[in-house]
This record gives sequence, structure tokens and C-alpha cells, in this order.
Amino acid sequence: MSFHFSRIFSASTPLWFCPFRPFFLFAAAQGALAMAAWLGMLTGLLPLPKVAGGAIVWHAHEMLFGFAMAALAGFLLTAVPEFTGQPPMPRRRLQWLVALWLAGRLAFACAGTLAAWLAALCDLVLLSMLIGSIAGPLWRQPDRRHIAFVYALLALLFTHSGFYFALLAGDDAMPWLRLAIGVLMALIIVALSRISMRLINDILAAQGTETAPYLARPPRRALAIFAIAAYSVGEFLLPGNAVAGWLALAAASAIANLLNDWHIGRALCQRWVLIPYLIYVCMALGYALIGVGRLSGMEATSAGEHLLVVGALGLAILVVMAVAGSIHSGWGLDHRGWLPLAAGLLCLATVLRALAEWPAAVIAENGLAASALIWFAAWLIYLANAVRILAGPRPDGKQACDETHQGNC
Repeated sequence: MSFHFSRIFSASTPLWFCPFRPFFLFAAAQGALAMAAWLGMLTGLLPLPKVAGGAIVWHAHEMLFGFAMAALAGFLLTAVPEFTGQPPMPRRRLQWLVALWLAGRLAFACAGTLAAWLAALCDLVLLSMLIGSIAGPLWRQPDRRHIAFVYALLALLFTHSGFYFALLAGDDAMPWLRLAIGVLMALIIVALSRISMRLINDILAAQGTETAPYLARPPRRALAIFAIAAYSVGEFLLPGNAVAGWLALAAASAIANLLNDWHIGRALCQRWVLIPYLIYVCMALGYALIGVGRLSGMEATSAGEHLLVVGALGLAILVVMAVAGSIHSGWGLDHRGWLPLAAGLLCLATVLRALAEWPAAVIAENGLAASALIWFAAWLIYLANAVRILAGPRPDGKQACDETHQGNC
């Protein structure tokens, strides 16, 4: 057992060739296992966790700062060296970051027995080290075109610190998690614009279409990010107020305006285009549902937030990990049918989870469990098809993150 353990954590193991490999693998495992545990709690098969803040806080926190944070760390620690021409992170430092992430998950799960400060220490040190790893290279770029990632991570550090301060003080920590959802939605827009411009234009070029090149226009992105920030701050400062409802509708409109960049003809039917398109659809619908519910008196904040997290965030993580994971492992884009299937399951889980908030809906009684089960299945499908890519050797024999556009998985 100790021999196999030491081999896994040996710096020469393919798992440590590049930061996305362990983080994407653990993100998918966390997405599946944490939801399986939540499903067990919903059905009464497992006891509710005795954690600070209660079971709902644990569930929301682990989806945002466990599952999403691992995917974000893997993406940024791989993308920033590519953006800036810097060497990749040393493997031993990467192992320390992964160890901090794992320790944070264990410490927060035991926060009812151990003090929550241990989880806070692990999570906040991880986030601080992530900022420290990317801030210098991005700031030294002459045009600083990617510096928005640093600002977004600083906002996440602020919200995560506020969450733990509230938790340790015995106050309601959920408003801080709702604020973090807004930061993550803004991050999706920042990251997706960079990925989609390259990916979609490659598809258009391969099709030989005469359509103008796809361009994620900066004014539209800036407006959408500003509107999301306005709603998030408004809801944080004035929870339940009608003002936040109007701001949510403004955010929905600004995000829907982003879809005007996606009028690219039949290329929209390609999986690498359609899935990012659906991310923005889920995001716009989520904020629209929050706004309409707030202004009509039919509270729908939870349903709208699950459209954002289960739909927009889940799909964004899936497509980023599918693209970056395959390309930077030397395999090229994966054209097998599992990706549309997993994306379809995430969309179905999103719809069921939103409908579960409506007592009049036919599936309301079992919607939570059905949504959780389908989400779990989607990430199992990802793991079954990606574990060989993430944990195995590159087909070209290299031991780095060099990307390739050749070959099909």
C-alpha cells in the first residue's frame, strides 16, 4: 500500500505533469462524491453532517469552494503559463497546493468536531497561493490583457474570508456564498471569452465558412460583468429587496446580449460551440428567474441560483476540463459521444432542480433526488472517459503541458 501511495505522489508520475491533471481529476471526483453524499442525506440513507453552519451550508460551500475551486485552480495554473510564456509550476509546489485542497475538504467535513478555523486556514492559504502564482506573470505582461483573472481571484478571496468570519462568529454565512456565485459567473465570462474565440474560430476555419470570425466583444462582456456585480452586491446589502430583482433582470438582459456574438450559422450546432452557448442561456435564465420571482412575489431565488450553479457553472467546468484536459495531455479534442451525453445530463439535472422549487410541479417531491442522481451520473461519465487522459502518460511521450490539436480520443 505504501509503495503504491509513494508512486502516486512521485513527481515523475504522469498525474503531476501539469496542474490541470490532478485538479481536474479531483474536481470531477468531488463533484460526483459530494453530490452522492448529498443524495444520501436527502433520501435519509446518510445522517446530516455535523458541520458549522449546517448541512445546506456544507453542500453549497463544497460545490463552490471544493468542486469549482479545484477546476479553477487547474485551469489557471495551466493557462497562465501559456498566456505569459512562463515555465510551468514546479511539481512539488503543485503537490502542496493539491494537498491543501484535500486537507480543506476533509477539515470542512469535520468542522463540527474540529474547529472551522482549520478548514479556513487550508482554503484561504490555497487561494492566496493561487493568486501569488499567477499575479506576477499576468501583471508583468505589457498589455495586462488577462489581469481580470487576478481581480476575480481577489474577489473570491474576499468572499471566502467573509464566509469563514461569519461561520466562526456563528452568523449566517449563506450571503457570502451567494456573493461568491456572482464572482464565479463573472469568471466564467472572462474565461469563456478566451477559450471560445480560439475554439470557435478554429471550427469556422475547418468548415471553410465565409462567416466573419467569431469575436467576444469586450463592451458586451464588461456590461454583463458589471450587471452581475451590481446584482450580487445589491442582494448582499439588501437581501429580499425589490431593487435586487430589477438588478437581476438587468444582469439577465446583459448576459442575453452576449449571445448576439454567437450568430455564426450552422457552426452553432457543433458541440464545442453549443455547450458554451448553453452556459450563457442557463446564466441568463437563472438571473431572469430570480428577478421575475422577486418582483412578482413568487420567490424563486433558490431555483435561479441552481440554474447558475448546476447549469452555467457545471457546464462551464465540463467543457473547460474536456477541452484543456485533452489538448494539454497531447490527445487533441475528444470527439466521442460521451461529452454531449454528459452535457445533456447536466442540462436535465438543471431543469429538474429548478422545477423542484415549485410545489405545483409534478416532479417537485422527487426533483431534488432525481437532479442529484443525474448530476452524479454526468460526472461519473466524465471520470470514466478522462481518467486515462489525466492520470496516464501522453501519447507523444512528452512530460509537460504542451498542447496539441492533432489526434482524436
